[in-house]
Amino acid sequence: MTLRPFEEIRRQVPQDRFVPVDGHLVHVEQAGQGEPLVLLHGFGASTYGWREVMPRLARSHRVIAVDLYGFGYTERPRDRKYYTREGQASLILGVLDALGIQKAHFMGSSYGGALTLWMASRHPERVCSMVLVDSAAPTYPDDRRSLAALPPFGGLFLRLVALRPGMVRKALQAAYYDDSLVTPELVQAYYDRVRVEGVKNAYYGLTAPVPGPRPRIDLEAIDIPALVVWGEEDQLISVDLGRRVSSRLPRSEFVVMEKTGHLPMEERPEEFLRIVEPFLAQERPCGSR
Repeated sequence: MTLRPFEEIRRQVPQDRFVPVDGHLVHVEQAGQGEPLVLLHGFGASTYGWREVMPRLARSHRVIAVDLYGFGYTERPRDRKYYTREGQASLILGVLDALGIQKAHFMGSSYGGALTLWMASRHPERVCSMVLVDSAAPTYPDDRRSLAALPPFGGLFLRLVALRPGMVRKALQAAYYDDSLVTPELVQAYYDRVRVEGVKNAYYGLTAPVPGPRPRIDLEAIDIPALVVWGEEDQLISVDLGRRVSSRLPRSEFVVMEKTGHLPMEERPEEFLRIVEPFLAQERPCGSR
């Protein structure tokens, strides 16, 4: 596999889509005007995952889709601290500050949902409301860490398994209910955003153990309006788990989408928008600096 040099990506991607945060370039896509709405993708995904719904969300909101550390077209730092929950939160806060946004609505898919819950718990003054889409548990960024990620095993796994189009296709088939939607074009688009220079740094940073005790999140203490949307056929995170998580959030509404897998906004975008738009239209003004 040939990795794409980050300098090549910088030349090909419009420069106004990069926001400097802590000395690194973060890829951000923006559209629309109005209340700010931050979109956070899942593990292995990128801003590309919001392509089907972002244009319509931008009719009523200032939409900010962010590539997190280790994903998409964001620069991959070497230091592992950037890939922790705290590091990803610093990226999100850095983007908001750079764009002059004090408080925003959040929509997080899977891993992005876990980070949304972390933001709501640790930085509630920055979160106006949240849409959790087949969300991972807030402990997920730490739970998935393993000694197997360390050299030499992690590098071997990357070369032989993870960084291959066939594995990207299998991962997408596991995430979709309707496998016919996993086209060669979709696989290539995901793959192109994985094979970026610095992927080894990102892999170690995202999967290697983090020393010391890890802070927990009290879901019952998150007093922020939440819409929890789940694909009924999600094979990665069960709908029953989603229902339990939703029941612990004091101000949540839970909606199940039939014949849908782990990525409702990609698999059934029209139905997804019919569900989330009324929630986002409720009077919960955030404002910006």
